[in-house]
Amino acid sequence: MITERPTGSSLLFAAAPAVFVILWSTGFIGAKLGLPYAEPATFLALRFALVCLILGAITWLTGAEGPGTWKNAMHIMTVGILVHGVYLGGIYLGISLGVSAGDSALIVGLQPMLTAVLAGPMLSEPVRARQWVGFLLGTIGVALVSSRYLGLFDSSVIGVILCVAAVTGMSVGTLYQKRFCSEMNLLSGSFLQFLAAALMMGIASLVFDAQDVQWSGEFVFALAWLVVVLSLGAMTLLWMLVRHQAATRVASLFFLVPPVTALIAWPLFGETFSYKSVLGMILVVSGVLLVSYGNNAVRRRRAI
Repeated sequence: MITERPTGSSLLFAAAPAVFVILWSTGFIGAKLGLPYAEPATFLALRFALVCLILGAITWLTGAEGPGTWKNAMHIMTVGILVHGVYLGGIYLGISLGVSAGDSALIVGLQPMLTAVLAGPMLSEPVRARQWVGFLLGTIGVALVSSRYLGLFDSSVIGVILCVAAVTGMSVGTLYQKRFCSEMNLLSGSFLQFLAAALMMGIASLVFDAQDVQWSGEFVFALAWLVVVLSLGAMTLLWMLVRHQAATRVASLFFLVPPVTALIAWPLFGETFSYKSVLGMILVVSGVLLVSYGNNAVRRRRAI
């Protein structure tokens, strides 16, 4: 039996899910450091505008292929509005309106389950019983990991609605990307997505914010971190994974974000772990393995 030696590119892609989870989990650093110095829409408008400048320059210098047609461009920009504008705008605004850390973590933790529910109608992608068990375990695990922050559910109703809308936007946007934009050029396509989100947040900033920004060292660091690590790094990895893997499998990676965030917060902010947190992490990992196993089994059967 002849086996192929793994290449550098294959090893890099194999590590992409873990790298994505780690990078995405650091998003709380930028939000926690930056939001005290700028209003949500203004903060996001600045972030997306800087990403557009960087991606636009790289796209022009490399001569990256464009979307080809206006229809393709509109599909790509729709994803940008959903994934960047609706998702991040809803989460940031919800937090600014008083949604607690625990409540927002629980709401965001429902995203993989929502994606699984929508995958059938939007992609005709089957979700098997073993995977549903994995999604259920992951949801319970996220709740346990987030339990340290929970008291009474006392967040504002409008803030909660915004967070739910944000999660819906992320789920629909990810599936929309898989269906209509999976073959887009990552440079020019990402530029169009962030351009759409920048226009959306720019309008929101003019309508709702005072555009008052305090340019402290912490704010500059937070902005740079979110631009480079999250918007350029993590999002590129996410679209690579969406292009090559089942949407439900990619969605299951978001179950790992709260546990990894808790691990990052441990040395940075001195947060401790409870037995519920540890149990939650075990359930989350078990859930992700079940979801991934389900997709691997399908691919093996198709290959026979």
